[in-house]
Amino acid sequence: MKAVTVIGMGDEGCPGLSSIAVNAVAKAQVLAGGERHLDFFPQFSGEKIVFKGNILKATERIAELAAEHTVCVLASGDPLFFGIGNLIGNKVGMEHVDFIPAPSSIQQAFARIGIKWDDAEILSLHGRPIEGLITKLQSLRKVALLTDEVNHPQAIASYLKSFGESDWTAYVCENLGGKEERIRRYDIDLLSEEESISPLNVLILIRKQIDWKPPSIVPNVSEESYAKRIPKKGLITKKEVRILSIVFLDLRNDSVVWDIGAGSGSIAIEAAQIAKNGKSYAIEVDPEGIEICRQNILSQRTDNVEVIAGLAPDILENLPNPDSVFVGGSKGNLYEIIRVSLNRLTNGGSLVINAVTLDNVAEAYQSFKKLGMMPEVTLLNISRGQPLADYLRYEALNPIHIFKVVKPEGFSA
Repeated sequence: MKAVTVIGMGDEGCPGLSSIAVNAVAKAQVLAGGERHLDFFPQFSGEKIVFKGNILKATERIAELAAEHTVCVLASGDPLFFGIGNLIGNKVGMEHVDFIPAPSSIQQAFARIGIKWDDAEILSLHGRPIEGLITKLQSLRKVALLTDEVNHPQAIASYLKSFGESDWTAYVCENLGGKEERIRRYDIDLLSEEESISPLNVLILIRKQIDWKPPSIVPNVSEESYAKRIPKKGLITKKEVRILSIVFLDLRNDSVVWDIGAGSGSIAIEAAQIAKNGKSYAIEVDPEGIEICRQNILSQRTDNVEVIAGLAPDILENLPNPDSVFVGGSKGNLYEIIRVSLNRLTNGGSLVINAVTLDNVAEAYQSFKKLGMMPEVTLLNISRGQPLADYLRYEALNPIHIFKVVKPEGFSA
């Protein structure tokens, strides 16, 4: 027997434990766990460590006692599935820890509703912000959510409704394995009004639309799908330019992106749709543009985009360091925006600038030269087919220069 045994339990308590788990508790000199789990063993006479408040302090005590004592840690379900198991293993050393898992709450929830779960995505909102959930849902058909007292099923349903994300069947699975177990099915609208839900629950979302298909990996959205400034109808990055610019940003799943001079917010939104576990900041100074960005975030259902109202580069000071920066507008501050962005970029991060006018092209090129950098430059000329009576002609869009640099390690300006 190793120094520490981490035992998974269900709400049914001791009756659900295997003989191996019961034997481990019987031999333990120290028993650790939440109050709910420890209450199942009132007869235990050794030292008890209650998980309450500072979990790190409790795990440090476990590691200390494990040097000379046999320790059992009680946890919910599978301790290595969004549980305390990894934290204990890191503190004590995985080679000194045994794990005896019980079925996880997710396994039990899908078993109760009788739906297979090998194709489900599992997301935890327990102790985590809800922002970004809507973006992730756009590519998912079946989702299990771990909740908490803030992000409870009613709050999650209300949040989904605010983005028009209601095409889901919801299953709320409460007190799984316990005497008060309850399984209920809801529409999102009805769930957003339901207040009588136990804090111990799992929320499962399954799309109603049987033939639903996820969107393409690379966004391919027309300008007509975005709200734009009127009468400045052209004040949005054209679809073809957007696609290439986003490729140049070298996005990862968890990238932090700055879109400076965001305009309608299309680059910030589509970058965020690719960086589902990251975040985009749409930086815009024009009040009308700020409001339009917010409208587009809602209409495109991309809640990992935050609108930052203010003028770059000053407004950038309090933002997290980016992995990718896109500059679509500069209000005459292009050199300083480039300099600040490069200083703040993570090593190997990409800076991409779109320049339409010859003045901006010259300013961008000279700015990079002043900073001792040679950018990759692409001149993009696009023509779209347009009907003319019974014929098809080409209509040219404004040519655009795309500048790209990758921040070298150790760069400072």
